[in-house]
Amino acid sequence: MITRMFVQVCLYFYCKCLWRCLKFVVRKLTGQCELQRICYNTKPGAARTMKIEASLKGSKSKRLQTSVSVHPDAIEKTIDDIMELKRINPDINPQLGVSLQACLLQIVGYRNLIAEVEKLRREMYDSENPQHEEMLLKLWKCLKPNSPLKARISKQWCEIGFQGDDPKTDFRGMGLLGLYNLVYFAEWDTEIAQQVLSDSLQPKYREVTKKEPSQFSKAEWEKKKLDKAIGYSFAIVGINITDLAYNLLVSGALKTHFYNVAPEAPTLTHFQQTFCYLMHEFHKFWIEEDPLDIMEFNRVREKFHKRLLKQLQNPEMALCPHFAASESLINM
Repeated sequence: MITRMFVQVCLYFYCKCLWRCLKFVVRKLTGQCELQRICYNTKPGAARTMKIEASLKGSKSKRLQTSVSVHPDAIEKTIDDIMELKRINPDINPQLGVSLQACLLQIVGYRNLIAEVEKLRREMYDSENPQHEEMLLKLWKCLKPNSPLKARISKQWCEIGFQGDDPKTDFRGMGLLGLYNLVYFAEWDTEIAQQVLSDSLQPKYREVTKKEPSQFSKAEWEKKKLDKAIGYSFAIVGINITDLAYNLLVSGALKTHFYNVAPEAPTLTHFQQTFCYLMHEFHKFWIEEDPLDIMEFNRVREKFHKRLLKQLQNPEMALCPHFAASESLINM
Protein backbone atom coordinates (compact mmCIF):
# COMPACT_ATOMS: atom_id res chain seq x y z
CA MET A 1 0.00 0.00 0.00
CA ILE A 2 2.79 2.44 0.97
CA THR A 3 4.81 1.46 -2.12
CA ARG A 4 1.78 2.13 -4.31
CA MET A 5 1.23 5.57 -2.79
CA PHE A 6 4.94 6.38 -3.20
CA VAL A 7 4.81 5.41 -6.88
CA GLN A 8 1.69 7.56 -7.43
CA VAL A 9 3.32 10.58 -5.76
CA CYS A 10 6.49 10.15 -7.83
CA LEU A 11 4.44 9.79 -11.01
CA TYR A 12 2.49 12.96 -10.16
CA PHE A 13 5.61 15.07 -9.68
CA TYR A 14 7.26 13.53 -12.74
CA CYS A 15 4.27 14.41 -14.94
CA LYS A 16 4.07 17.90 -13.43
CA CYS A 17 7.74 18.59 -14.08
CA LEU A 18 7.54 17.07 -17.55
CA TRP A 19 4.52 19.25 -18.40
CA ARG A 20 6.28 22.42 -17.25
CA CYS A 21 9.38 21.52 -19.25
CA LEU A 22 7.20 20.90 -22.30
CA LYS A 23 5.48 24.29 -21.84
CA PHE A 24 8.89 25.97 -21.59
CA VAL A 25 10.08 24.33 -24.82
CA VAL A 26 6.87 25.23 -26.68
CA ARG A 27 7.12 28.85 -25.52
CA LYS A 28 10.70 29.05 -26.81
CA LEU A 29 9.68 27.55 -30.16
CA THR A 30 6.52 29.64 -30.69
CA GLY A 31 7.45 32.81 -28.82
CA GLN A 32 4.07 32.64 -27.08
CA CYS A 33 3.09 31.71 -23.53
CA GLU A 34 0.28 29.20 -22.88
CA LEU A 35 -2.31 31.93 -22.35
CA GLN A 36 -1.47 33.45 -25.74
CA ARG A 37 -1.68 30.10 -27.51
CA ILE A 38 -5.09 29.41 -25.98
CA CYS A 39 -6.53 32.84 -26.81
CA TYR A 40 -5.19 32.88 -30.37
CA ASN A 41 -6.00 29.28 -31.28
CA THR A 42 -9.34 28.66 -29.52
CA LYS A 43 -12.58 30.37 -30.44
CA PRO A 44 -14.55 32.24 -27.74
CA GLY A 45 -16.78 30.11 -25.56
CA ALA A 46 -16.53 27.34 -23.01
CA ALA A 47 -13.54 25.60 -24.61
CA ARG A 48 -11.40 28.73 -24.43
CA THR A 49 -12.55 29.94 -21.00
CA MET A 50 -12.12 26.53 -19.37
CA LYS A 51 -8.60 26.20 -20.81
CA ILE A 52 -7.70 29.67 -19.52
CA GLU A 53 -9.16 28.80 -16.11
CA ALA A 54 -7.17 25.54 -15.94
CA SER A 55 -3.98 27.31 -17.04
CA LEU A 56 -4.30 30.03 -14.40
CA LYS A 57 -5.18 27.60 -11.60
CA GLY A 58 -2.33 25.28 -12.57
CA SER A 59 0.29 28.03 -12.71
CA LYS A 60 3.21 27.98 -10.29
CA SER A 61 2.66 31.71 -9.75
CA LYS A 62 0.35 32.58 -6.82
CA ARG A 63 -0.64 35.80 -8.58
CA LEU A 64 -1.96 33.83 -11.53
CA GLN A 65 -3.65 31.24 -9.31
CA THR A 66 -5.58 33.92 -7.41
CA SER A 67 -6.56 35.82 -10.56
CA VAL A 68 -9.63 33.56 -11.00
CA SER A 69 -11.10 34.74 -7.69
CA VAL A 70 -10.61 38.51 -7.79
CA HIS A 71 -13.43 41.05 -7.46
CA PRO A 72 -15.01 41.97 -10.84
CA ASP A 73 -13.82 45.56 -10.42
CA ALA A 74 -10.23 44.32 -10.18
CA ILE A 75 -10.23 42.35 -13.43
CA GLU A 76 -8.60 45.07 -15.55
CA LYS A 77 -5.82 45.51 -12.99
CA THR A 78 -5.41 41.73 -12.84
CA ILE A 79 -4.98 41.53 -16.62
CA ASP A 80 -2.29 44.22 -16.45
CA ASP A 81 -0.52 42.15 -13.78
CA ILE A 82 -0.74 39.00 -15.93
CA MET A 83 0.68 40.80 -18.96
CA GLU A 84 3.51 42.19 -16.84
CA LEU A 85 4.26 38.84 -15.23
CA LYS A 86 4.29 37.09 -18.62
CA ARG A 87 6.33 39.94 -20.15
CA ILE A 88 3.77 40.54 -22.88
CA ASN A 89 3.62 43.96 -24.52
CA PRO A 90 -0.09 45.02 -24.58
CA ASP A 91 0.56 47.39 -27.49
CA ILE A 92 1.80 44.53 -29.66
CA ASN A 93 -0.79 42.05 -28.33
CA PRO A 94 -3.98 44.14 -27.81
CA GLN A 95 -6.35 41.25 -28.56
CA LEU A 96 -4.89 39.15 -25.74
CA GLY A 97 -6.07 41.63 -23.10
CA VAL A 98 -9.57 41.69 -24.61
CA SER A 99 -9.77 37.88 -24.70
CA LEU A 100 -8.45 37.49 -21.16
CA GLN A 101 -10.94 40.04 -19.88
CA ALA A 102 -13.86 38.17 -21.45
CA CYS A 103 -12.64 34.88 -19.93
CA LEU A 104 -12.04 36.33 -16.47
CA LEU A 105 -15.46 37.99 -16.45
CA GLN A 106 -17.01 34.57 -17.06
CA ILE A 107 -14.80 32.75 -14.53
CA VAL A 108 -15.27 35.32 -11.75
CA GLY A 109 -18.94 35.72 -12.64
CA TYR A 110 -19.55 31.97 -12.29
CA ARG A 111 -18.02 31.98 -8.80
CA ASN A 112 -20.13 34.99 -7.82
CA LEU A 113 -23.25 33.33 -9.22
CA ILE A 114 -22.65 30.30 -7.01
CA ALA A 115 -22.41 32.64 -3.99
CA GLU A 116 -25.63 34.46 -4.95
CA VAL A 117 -27.55 31.23 -5.53
CA GLU A 118 -26.21 29.76 -2.28
CA LYS A 119 -27.38 32.84 -0.37
CA LEU A 120 -30.91 32.43 -1.72
CA ARG A 121 -30.88 28.71 -0.95
CA ARG A 122 -29.91 29.37 2.66
CA GLU A 123 -32.58 32.03 3.22
CA MET A 124 -35.67 30.34 4.60
CA TYR A 125 -39.20 31.33 3.63
CA ASP A 126 -40.68 33.63 6.27
CA SER A 127 -44.43 34.08 6.30
CA GLU A 128 -43.93 37.25 8.38
CA ASN A 129 -41.89 38.81 5.55
CA PRO A 130 -44.20 40.82 3.22
CA GLN A 131 -41.86 40.34 0.23
CA HIS A 132 -41.87 36.57 0.63
CA GLU A 133 -45.65 36.52 0.90
CA GLU A 134 -46.00 38.79 -2.12
CA MET A 135 -43.86 36.46 -4.24
CA LEU A 136 -45.87 33.42 -3.17
CA LEU A 137 -49.16 35.10 -4.06
CA LYS A 138 -47.69 36.20 -7.40
CA LEU A 139 -46.94 32.54 -8.15
CA TRP A 140 -50.61 31.67 -7.65
CA LYS A 141 -51.85 34.59 -9.77
CA CYS A 142 -49.53 33.71 -12.66
CA LEU A 143 -50.47 30.03 -12.67
CA LYS A 144 -54.20 30.38 -11.81
CA PRO A 145 -55.22 33.84 -13.05
CA ASN A 146 -58.91 32.88 -13.29
CA SER A 147 -59.14 31.21 -9.87
CA PRO A 148 -58.82 33.65 -6.95
CA LEU A 149 -57.15 32.27 -3.85
CA LYS A 150 -59.82 32.13 -1.16
CA ALA A 151 -57.40 32.26 1.78
CA ARG A 152 -53.65 32.34 2.43
CA ILE A 153 -53.91 29.00 4.26
CA SER A 154 -55.91 26.87 1.88
CA LYS A 155 -56.12 23.42 0.29
CA GLN A 156 -56.12 25.29 -3.04
CA TRP A 157 -52.32 25.30 -2.93
CA CYS A 158 -52.46 21.59 -3.76
CA GLU A 159 -53.88 22.58 -7.16
CA ILE A 160 -50.47 23.93 -8.19
CA GLY A 161 -48.54 21.07 -6.66
CA PHE A 162 -47.79 21.94 -3.05
CA GLN A 163 -48.19 19.21 -0.43
CA GLY A 164 -50.44 20.95 2.06
CA ASP A 165 -52.46 24.04 2.82
CA ASP A 166 -49.37 26.20 3.56
CA PRO A 167 -46.57 26.12 0.94
CA LYS A 168 -43.96 27.59 3.29
CA THR A 169 -43.11 24.12 4.64
CA ASP A 170 -42.25 22.86 1.14
CA PHE A 171 -39.47 25.44 0.64
CA ARG A 172 -37.30 24.14 3.48
CA GLY A 173 -34.93 22.18 1.22
CA MET A 174 -34.12 24.94 -1.28
CA GLY A 175 -35.17 28.02 0.68
CA LEU A 176 -36.11 31.12 -1.32
CA LEU A 177 -34.26 29.78 -4.36
CA GLY A 178 -37.11 27.36 -5.07
CA LEU A 179 -39.69 30.15 -4.87
CA TYR A 180 -37.60 32.52 -7.00
CA ASN A 181 -37.31 29.92 -9.75
CA LEU A 182 -40.98 28.97 -9.73
CA VAL A 183 -42.07 32.62 -9.86
CA TYR A 184 -39.64 33.36 -12.70
CA PHE A 185 -40.96 30.41 -14.71
CA ALA A 186 -44.59 31.35 -14.06
CA GLU A 187 -44.10 35.08 -14.74
CA TRP A 188 -41.75 35.08 -17.74
CA ASP A 189 -42.77 31.89 -19.50
CA THR A 190 -46.39 31.86 -18.38
CA GLU A 191 -47.88 29.91 -21.27
CA ILE A 192 -45.49 27.01 -20.92
CA ALA A 193 -45.70 27.02 -17.10
CA GLN A 194 -49.50 26.88 -17.23
CA GLN A 195 -49.35 24.12 -19.84
CA VAL A 196 -46.94 22.03 -17.76
CA LEU A 197 -49.15 22.54 -14.68
CA SER A 198 -52.25 21.52 -16.63
CA ASP A 199 -50.53 18.44 -18.06
CA SER A 200 -49.32 17.37 -14.64
CA LEU A 201 -52.92 17.26 -13.42
CA GLN A 202 -54.68 15.77 -16.47
CA PRO A 203 -54.96 12.12 -17.44
CA LYS A 204 -52.71 11.03 -20.29
CA TYR A 205 -54.96 8.99 -22.55
CA ARG A 206 -53.27 6.71 -25.01
CA GLU A 207 -54.26 3.80 -27.19
CA VAL A 208 -53.68 0.44 -25.53
CA THR A 209 -52.37 -2.26 -27.85
CA LYS A 210 -52.98 -5.97 -27.48
CA LYS A 211 -49.29 -6.65 -27.02
CA GLU A 212 -48.84 -4.15 -24.21
CA PRO A 213 -50.38 -6.16 -21.30
CA SER A 214 -47.90 -8.99 -21.92
CA GLN A 215 -45.01 -6.66 -21.09
CA PHE A 216 -46.12 -6.35 -17.44
CA SER A 217 -47.12 -8.57 -14.56
CA LYS A 218 -50.84 -8.71 -13.86
CA ALA A 219 -50.52 -6.41 -10.83
CA GLU A 220 -48.41 -3.89 -12.76
CA TRP A 221 -50.81 -3.85 -15.67
CA GLU A 222 -53.87 -3.38 -13.48
CA LYS A 223 -52.12 -0.43 -11.83
CA LYS A 224 -51.01 0.99 -15.18
CA LYS A 225 -54.53 0.70 -16.61
CA LEU A 226 -55.97 2.73 -13.76
CA ASP A 227 -53.13 5.21 -13.41
CA LYS A 228 -52.58 6.92 -16.74
CA ALA A 229 -52.12 10.41 -15.37
CA ILE A 230 -48.84 12.19 -16.03
CA GLY A 231 -49.08 12.48 -12.29
CA TYR A 232 -46.63 14.71 -10.51
CA SER A 233 -46.91 17.76 -8.25
CA PHE A 234 -45.84 20.81 -10.25
CA ALA A 235 -44.48 22.94 -7.39
CA ILE A 236 -42.72 20.06 -5.61
CA VAL A 237 -41.10 18.95 -8.87
CA GLY A 238 -40.09 22.58 -9.51
CA ILE A 239 -38.30 22.68 -6.14
CA ASN A 240 -36.68 19.34 -6.95
CA ILE A 241 -35.48 20.57 -10.35
CA THR A 242 -34.13 23.66 -8.56
CA ASP A 243 -32.05 21.26 -6.46
CA LEU A 244 -30.83 19.56 -9.64
CA ALA A 245 -29.88 22.90 -11.23
CA TYR A 246 -28.16 23.98 -8.01
CA ASN A 247 -26.02 20.84 -7.91
CA LEU A 248 -25.10 21.19 -11.58
CA LEU A 249 -24.00 24.76 -10.87
CA VAL A 250 -21.97 24.03 -7.73
CA SER A 251 -20.28 20.96 -9.25
CA GLY A 252 -19.10 23.08 -12.19
CA ALA A 253 -21.07 21.05 -14.73
CA LEU A 254 -22.94 24.17 -15.88
CA LYS A 255 -19.71 25.97 -16.79
CA THR A 256 -19.94 24.56 -20.30
CA HIS A 257 -23.44 25.98 -20.72
CA PHE A 258 -22.87 29.39 -19.09
CA TYR A 259 -19.51 30.03 -20.74
CA ASN A 260 -21.23 29.44 -24.09
CA VAL A 261 -24.35 31.55 -23.50
CA ALA A 262 -23.07 34.42 -21.34
CA PRO A 263 -20.59 36.63 -23.26
CA GLU A 264 -19.51 38.15 -19.94
CA ALA A 265 -20.47 37.25 -16.36
CA PRO A 266 -23.32 34.71 -15.97
CA THR A 267 -26.09 36.12 -13.80
CA LEU A 268 -29.02 34.90 -11.71
CA THR A 269 -31.24 35.48 -14.76
CA HIS A 270 -29.13 33.01 -16.75
CA PHE A 271 -29.60 30.49 -13.93
CA GLN A 272 -33.36 31.04 -13.85
CA GLN A 273 -33.65 30.70 -17.62
CA THR A 274 -31.75 27.44 -17.33
CA PHE A 275 -34.24 26.32 -14.67
CA CYS A 276 -37.11 27.07 -17.07
CA TYR A 277 -35.40 24.99 -19.73
CA LEU A 278 -34.87 22.11 -17.29
CA MET A 279 -38.52 22.18 -16.20
CA HIS A 280 -39.63 22.05 -19.81
CA GLU A 281 -37.21 19.26 -20.70
CA PHE A 282 -37.95 17.21 -17.58
CA HIS A 283 -41.66 17.41 -18.31
CA LYS A 284 -41.12 15.99 -21.80
CA PHE A 285 -38.68 13.40 -20.43
CA TRP A 286 -41.20 12.28 -17.80
CA ILE A 287 -43.82 11.72 -20.48
CA GLU A 288 -41.35 9.81 -22.67
CA GLU A 289 -40.33 7.58 -19.74
CA ASP A 290 -44.01 6.80 -19.04
CA PRO A 291 -43.49 5.83 -15.37
CA LEU A 292 -46.05 3.71 -13.58
CA ASP A 293 -46.53 6.34 -10.87
CA ILE A 294 -44.85 9.06 -8.85
CA MET A 295 -42.88 6.42 -6.93
CA GLU A 296 -40.60 6.22 -9.97
CA PHE A 297 -39.72 9.89 -9.73
CA ASN A 298 -36.21 9.37 -8.32
CA ARG A 299 -35.36 6.86 -11.06
CA VAL A 300 -36.55 9.19 -13.81
CA ARG A 301 -34.82 12.19 -12.23
CA GLU A 302 -31.51 10.34 -11.96
CA LYS A 303 -31.73 9.22 -15.58
CA PHE A 304 -32.49 12.80 -16.63
CA HIS A 305 -29.55 14.05 -14.54
CA LYS A 306 -27.15 11.60 -16.19
CA ARG A 307 -28.33 12.67 -19.64
CA LEU A 308 -27.66 16.33 -18.78
CA LEU A 309 -24.17 15.54 -17.46
CA LYS A 310 -23.36 13.71 -20.68
CA GLN A 311 -24.58 16.64 -22.77
CA LEU A 312 -22.59 19.14 -20.70
CA GLN A 313 -19.35 17.24 -21.31
CA ASN A 314 -19.45 18.63 -24.84
CA PRO A 315 -17.54 21.98 -24.79
CA GLU A 316 -19.85 23.27 -27.55
CA MET A 317 -22.97 22.59 -25.49
CA ALA A 318 -25.48 25.33 -24.74
CA LEU A 319 -28.67 24.05 -23.14
CA CYS A 320 -30.73 27.09 -24.08
CA PRO A 321 -28.69 29.59 -26.12
CA HIS A 322 -31.74 31.74 -26.82
CA PHE A 323 -34.33 30.61 -24.31
CA ALA A 324 -37.90 31.06 -25.44
CA ALA A 325 -41.16 29.21 -24.99
CA SER A 326 -41.12 26.14 -27.17
CA GLU A 327 -44.14 25.48 -29.36
CA SER A 328 -43.49 21.73 -29.21
CA LEU A 329 -44.91 21.44 -25.69
CA ILE A 330 -48.08 23.34 -26.55
CA ASN A 331 -48.65 21.10 -29.55
CA MET A 332 -47.85 17.90 -27.66
